[in-house]
This record gives sequence, structure tokens and C-alpha cells, in this order.
Amino acid sequence: MKRALLILAIASVSGCTVGPDFVGPQTPLPDSWESPARTGTAIGAVVDSQWWQQLGDAQLTSLVERAAQSNLDVRTASSRLEQSRVMRQVTGSQQYPGVSTGGSYQRQRSSAEGLLDPSNLNGKAPYELWNATVDASWELDLWGHVRRNVEMADADVQLTQSQRDGVLLSIAAETATDYIHLRGIQARLVVAQHNLDIARQSARLTQNRFDNGVTTNLDTANSAAQVATIEATIPVLRAQEEKLINALSYLLGEPPRALGTELSTVKDIPHPAPDVPVGLPSELARRRPDIQQSEAALHRATAAIGVAKADFYPRVSLGASVGFQALNGSDLGAWNSRQWSYGPSLYLPIFQGGRLTGTLELRKRQEQEAALNYQKVVLSAWHEVDNAMSDYAAEQEHHAALEEAVRQNTLALNTARDRYNQGATDFINVLTVQRALLATQSDLVDSATDAAIDRVRLYRALGGGWPRT
Repeated sequence: MKRALLILAIASVSGCTVGPDFVGPQTPLPDSWESPARTGTAIGAVVDSQWWQQLGDAQLTSLVERAAQSNLDVRTASSRLEQSRVMRQVTGSQQYPGVSTGGSYQRQRSSAEGLLDPSNLNGKAPYELWNATVDASWELDLWGHVRRNVEMADADVQLTQSQRDGVLLSIAAETATDYIHLRGIQARLVVAQHNLDIARQSARLTQNRFDNGVTTNLDTANSAAQVATIEATIPVLRAQEEKLINALSYLLGEPPRALGTELSTVKDIPHPAPDVPVGLPSELARRRPDIQQSEAALHRATAAIGVAKADFYPRVSLGASVGFQALNGSDLGAWNSRQWSYGPSLYLPIFQGGRLTGTLELRKRQEQEAALNYQKVVLSAWHEVDNAMSDYAAEQEHHAALEEAVRQNTLALNTARDRYNQGATDFINVLTVQRALLATQSDLVDSATDAAIDRVRLYRALGGGWPRT
């Protein structure tokens, strides 16, 4: 018996593992993307996980780092990660023998007409029964059933880790986007206030000319309407500013308006360096959390096939028990009260009504689905990176053209006002040019905002940034 148990133990350690072994899938991604922004140099596969620092805004960096600590979605994802690690610990415990101890005390009376009376009192009086035992059990993992379960648990940990990384990336990107939008709205408020001052100056000038009989009330009405039109935009922009501050407060797990004092001071829109490295390698996209998550899901599905196959084979467990049993508490622990047992147990599935076969087939189909989902996620990432690069490059050109338009419209407005003061043109020309200037200035602010946000989208699409030179 001892030799048999030793052989079974050795077989458990060196036993085979049924089912397919997981091999990392090959991605169809290219070695590099040809960036539409043809500046910069090729880089390696190193990812800058703190990419928001490349936006060059200390307050934004503070907000993102605080959101990573206090955001409720991040904390929930972290809790799920800890749960998966605990489950891995629970599953891993199946690889080792289980030892337990216990004791019991009973006072009872047996039937005089029954089959068994261990007290030999023939059911005439009650008796006591004392027990104290140490039990041990161990399933011999001959076919890898336990090892595949542990492998699934490891894949679950990687999956929840990737989910948490994805939440962190999303929260960081959302925080940066809302912050950039906030600075853009504040910049539009500055533009509106500046144009409002110009419109009021024009209105006063027009009124003076009307009072002196130089112009008609048509010009005064037009100038007053221009003032009112610009004034009407300011409350709307203020409301958008408050909503964005509330959005950032929510991301940081704070109540509404909690960041009002901190964010009410106007600052420039973050303006990162425009260059994007040409040789962004495919390894960057492989670091995207969603790709890692889908790969972990594929790994888990592959290991599940091994678990389903192992269920077809016998399961052998070793058990042992040693302890004491006595009718009197004073005898418990005496050498004559000792008892023990040991030996193997065997479970062999013979007929399961197709349950095992159906489960195996189901696991294979689930593995195929996970493989298809992996390909889908990778292809989607490829498109997302390419689109993000195109959008960012196009916005750079758009911004440069708008800067020139603002310069020309500013010059045109100054010229139109001078000519109006000299009586060489009517006020309609001044209004037309001023409206054009206000529109292009607002468009320039929106373009600067969009350029910064497109940069954030590029970081998010790549799962992080690239090394700073």
C-alpha cells in the first residue's frame, strides 16, 4: 500500500496535462505606421505610461494623478483585480494537500431495539462519546485538471489587470479631454469678452457720429445688435464652463463645484509639441489594455478546454485520518483510544448522458469565439491608431491656416474702423469684418482645443505615449 501511494504521488507530480497549450496569437499589425505628420524619428517599443505629462500642464498632471487614486470606476476595477488574485489563491490551493483538525462531544442514548450500541449498555442508559481527529486529503492531478484550473485563474488575473489598466487609461484620457475642453471654453470667453469690448467701442463711436449727424440710426442699431449678440454668447459659455468643472469633479470623486476655485483661473490650452514619431511600432498597440484583455480571455478559453478534457479521466485522491475516540473524556488521548485510516479513492465517469462531450464542445466553440474577438479588437485598434494620426495631422494644418486667417481679419478690422472714422466706408463693412474676426478667433480656439484632444486620442489609441527626446 505504501508503495502504491508513493507511485501515485510521483505520478501526480509528473502527470501529463491534457488539452491544448496556449500560444500567444499572431497579430496582423504592421511593424510600423506611416504617420501623416511626417516629423520626428523612428522609436522603439517603449511606452510612456504617464503620457499626460507630455501635454506640459502641471495642473492637468495633478488632476489625472488624483483621478487615478480617487475615481470610483478605478477603485471598482482595483477591487475586482484584488478579487481575482484572491480567487487565484483559492484555486491554487487545490495543488496542495489539505489538512484539517476537529473534535466532537456527544451525550446520547441508543435504542435497546436498534442494530448497534457502541456503549454496550443495551440502550439502558445514556453515554458520552469523545472524538478528536486530524484529517488530510490530496487530489492527485494526474491529467492536469487542477493545473488547467490554475492556468484559468492566472488568465483571469491578467484579464482583470488589463480591465483595470483600461479603466485607468480611459479615466486619464477623459480627465485630459474635459480639462482641455474647459480651457478651450475659457479661451472662447476671453475672445468673446475682447470682441465685446471692441463692439462696445464701436457702438460708442457710432452713437457719437449719430449725435453729430454724421450717420443714421441704422448704424447705431447695427452696432447695438452686435453688442447684444456677443453678450448673448457669454452666459452659454459660462454654463459650459461650470458643466466641465462639474465633470472633472465627478471624475475625481468630488461633489459638484468642488474644483470651482481651483479651475476658475483662466490658463492656456495645453499645447504639446506637434511632432509625432514616424515609426510608431505595432508593439505600442499591442500594449493597449483591450488587446491584452482579449488575449487573456483567449488564454482562459484555451485552458478551459484542458479542464473539460481532464473531466473524461479518472480522478484519484489520497486520504488519511488519525485521532482518538473514547467514551470517557478522561480516556481521550490514551494510547488505546487511538484510531487511524488511510487509502486512495477513485472517481471514474462512466455515463454522463453527453454532459462531458457537450461541455468539451462548448469550450472549443468558446475558444474559437475568443480568437475571433481577439482579431476584431486588434483590427479595431489598427484603424483607431491610423484615424487618430490622420486627425491629428489634419488639425495641425487646419490650425496653421486659422492663425493666418485671424491675422488677416485683425488687419482688416483695424483698416475698416480707420476708414469708417474717416467717413470712407459705412458701418456695415465694420460689422462684417468684426463678425469674421470673431468667427475665426473662435475657430482658432476650437482648433487649438481639437488639436490637443486629438493628441490625447492618439495617446489613448496607442495605449500610452512614446519616449520623450
